Amino acid sequence: MSSRIGIVGCGLMGTEHAKRMERAGGDIVAGVDVAPEARERFADAFEADVYEDYADLYAGDVDGVVVTLPNAFHEEAAVVALDAGLDVLLEKPVAHDLASAERVVAAARDSEGFCMTGFTMRFYAEVTELMGRIESGEFGDVTHVEARYVRRDGVPESGWFIDPDLAGGGALVDVGVHVLDLALAALDFPAVEGVYGRTWAKREDIDVEDSATALVRCDDGATVSLDVSWAANADPSQSVAVRGSDGGALLDVGDGTLRVYDDADDAKRVETADHDWLAPEDEAFVDAVEVGAPPAVSDVEEGLAVQRVVDAIYRSSETGTLVAPSQNAR
Repeated sequence: MSSRIGIVGCGLMGTEHAKRMERAGGDIVAGVDVAPEARERFADAFEADVYEDYADLYAGDVDGVVVTLPNAFHEEAAVVALDAGLDVLLEKPVAHDLASAERVVAAARDSEGFCMTGFTMRFYAEVTELMGRIESGEFGDVTHVEARYVRRDGVPESGWFIDPDLAGGGALVDVGVHVLDLALAALDFPAVEGVYGRTWAKREDIDVEDSATALVRCDDGATVSLDVSWAANADPSQSVAVRGSDGGALLDVGDGTLRVYDDADDAKRVETADHDWLAPEDEAFVDAVEVGAPPAVSDVEEGLAVQRVVDAIYRSSETGTLVAPSQNAR
């Protein structure tokens, strides 16, 4: 029997998840949205039951849910689902602030279901290829990772993405978390001892940052440099560069290319399969719900590690000092 999936938030992202999960063999049985027109569109598209309250969906015949609400509403929707024993795909970041994210993770630890964070890039073929080469020891000890997600002109003009109360931040929590997650994964999510960060708001008409940079030092001496922007006077980039004692790699997530370096040869380009935006992540979730075990990557505990660094970047920018990631909210 196929996995029975419910979508919490029937807007663009929820609908895209539903389309791809249906193609992956999932059964889209229900959707939730506060907007009547969104419920009507979703019901017509998927022949699914629709509700205004997600508690009604959770009480029905469903195995797993996808939460695509604004960040400030992640906690309640995810915790109630986890308390009901459902499997959850929670869009990134885990929550709008650290304290909320910690409560989500606490619920996941006590739940019969699993919770994964929607870091879709972790499921791309080129990312899997890079992580496999790191794990095999091909690059030796990885000492530094450069992570960049830079847009030339990509500031959201309206909506919750630029509302600090709903989003919890700007470019850093919208796009920066994707490459920060990749960087920490490349280092196997080490303990972080210090973060120095700076955020900027070039656009005076929004109340969140449009750019951020940070340097992260891990307790084993490895470092991460992070460069994020919605609107930079620079070439667009979605990339992760890995430097190790025996080699390195440059992953361009934007065009799906991976270049591998060693001491003796020029860069070698590694060909990987094309990806379809959310599809690999959605396929992994549908399969995981069906077998009753979480995917191997993007567990919500990893999402919490990312959120702790994000919180430290904001606190460092506020104080102008090096800060340590905290277990507590800022």
